[in-house]
Amino acid sequence: MSSSNPDIQRYGVAGGTGTGGQHLPFARAVQADGWLFVSGQVPMVNGEVIEGGIVAQSHQAIRNLLAILTEAGYGPEHVVRCGVWLDDARDFMSFNRVFQEYFGANPPARACVVSSMVVDCKVEIDCVAYRKGV
Repeated sequence: MSSSNPDIQRYGVAGGTGTGGQHLPFARAVQADGWLFVSGQVPMVNGEVIEGGIVAQSHQAIRNLLAILTEAGYGPEHVVRCGVWLDDARDFMSFNRVFQEYFGANPPARACVVSSMVVDCKVEIDCVAYRKGV
């Protein structure tokens, strides 16, 4: 965690890496006044996209998102909005089933679009979370 403004906390600025280990020029998440903005997460482990279809990749992308939430002291119940990008519209129902496993008890608002990905994967997800008094 690092910050030049004491009211804003940035997570993952020093160690953010993408495919092939290159340094990423943005924070994994930024917290301000109870709000946490988590950057888009893809199904990567150790800087490489995992193998597998939409189900495996959705689980990994959401696990990556939840790990950042946990690091910042938030949980899935604090997520108020998610943005989802799918590489293929035919994956919508499969993604929804995985998403419901993690957010079914506390569903956030959500947008989902079909888009080409910057890395070779099937899904990307970001979120905004809120926790009063943080």
